[in-house]
Amino acid sequence: MPEGTLTAAAKPSSKAKVFLRRLLTSIVLWTVVIGSLFSGNKLVSDGVFLVIMMALAGFGLVEFYGLVEKRGLICFKEWGVFGGLLLMASTFFYLSGVLGIQEAPAKANDFETSLLIIFVLGLCVRQFVSRSNTAGILAISTTLFGLMYVPWLLNFIQKINFFPKASGIHYVLYFILVTKFSDTGAYAVGSLIGRHKMIPRVSPGKTWEGFAGAVAVSTLASVLFAYFAGERLAGMNWKHAIVLGILLSTSAVIGDLIESLFKREAGVMYLRHVLTRP
Repeated sequence: MPEGTLTAAAKPSSKAKVFLRRLLTSIVLWTVVIGSLFSGNKLVSDGVFLVIMMALAGFGLVEFYGLVEKRGLICFKEWGVFGGLLLMASTFFYLSGVLGIQEAPAKANDFETSLLIIFVLGLCVRQFVSRSNTAGILAISTTLFGLMYVPWLLNFIQKINFFPKASGIHYVLYFILVTKFSDTGAYAVGSLIGRHKMIPRVSPGKTWEGFAGAVAVSTLASVLFAYFAGERLAGMNWKHAIVLGILLSTSAVIGDLIESLFKREAGVMYLRHVLTRP
């Protein structure tokens, strides 16, 4: 048999094995996570939730600032990671009422803004006492962008979790499942029938067929979850589920493209993901 035929035959098999391995790993990880979050013990659930948020923020910031350094730019990596973890923990304690002030999740925006302003002022003071003031504006900018890109965006999950008019944790689970099925649909359909590239110069592996698969699978998952969740997702009907499925899957694909753009800028092929994505 010609070598080209062997290679072509092995490629789908290899992709299938990779897909199954990542899918099984994700199932195991999320089974543990979801089991802990829905344990019925508020202390355990809140503790696991905080640990997950802190881990995602910490590893995400390390990866982001690693890309910045590989690009040859300057950032205050340690300060950024510390500030990001502080932002996540402070917002959690603010929303949970541990600090003695339990406001609606939307009120956390003012709290976050105050922390970010204090953080920027702290970086400026750091530059005042630093022996080297070279590239200060650049370092502050890249460090602050990391905070906005990773922990500030992640904090929206915390706001959903503490949403007062419904069981926020069910909305968090909905958000996770819909976006995960978006990744699964994109990978499965793109691997099987993907032919037309979306933006080859940014991400050669992403195809329009994969994007369609992401939207279709994600929307189906959204509708099914909303149907079976019922009153646990207060205010959600099938129309909302369809619209949110399309919006979340599209946002997930755009997020992947942004990540690919950062990787190409830094000359990096892969990023280490905290939780495996199929």
